Amino acid sequence: MPGYHVREIEHAIGDHRYRLRVLSDTQQFADPDGHSERIGISSAQWSLFGQVWPAGALLAQAMHEFDIDGKRILELGCGIGLASLVLQRRGADVVASDAHPLAEVFLAYNAALNELPALHYRQLRWDKPLHTLGTFDAVILSDVLYERDHAELIGAVIARHARPDAEVLVADPGRGNSARLSRVLAEQGFTVESNLHPMDDDDLPPYRGRLLHYRRGRLA
Repeated sequence: MPGYHVREIEHAIGDHRYRLRVLSDTQQFADPDGHSERIGISSAQWSLFGQVWPAGALLAQAMHEFDIDGKRILELGCGIGLASLVLQRRGADVVASDAHPLAEVFLAYNAALNELPALHYRQLRWDKPLHTLGTFDAVILSDVLYERDHAELIGAVIARHARPDAEVLVADPGRGNSARLSRVLAEQGFTVESNLHPMDDDDLPPYRGRLLHYRRGRLA
């Protein structure tokens, strides 16, 4: 027994329904070797990777229409990896990354569940440089600004891995730190376009969620 329970769900993106293995609920915790604790993932945070959150669905919808031509794309904090699966199905050059010790297992299972080739995955901590990761034309993220210092950590990752002509897409459910990230990325030469989106069926205008699209270089 792995120490946690899973279920399968379906999620429609465009005209395709993706089958996904997710955790049964958000109250689970399994860290028998202490790996999660050593990298700073608490018992309260452990299960958060194992769900499709509204912002993750918004990012996946954006990737269904995103221009992928000639672009190398990095997803930070991929979790279940729905956005990366959408890109993989479209034939994009995508690398999924996360710090959670189970993210790679779930991502591989979900790729197989949808009859897709295995995704290129790298375990990545935002506070630990991984120079072999290389550089990217686009970096995508969803619901990653729930801690105050995440803007600076994400900004450092983007500084290391975004090419001079690059774009960053962030799906954010209105947690309040998006302005901080915009300031960090502005210092790196990015401009931002912000579009409001509903996060769930009860989210009425003005919506609390938004898709932030940062560009610099020729893309700006």
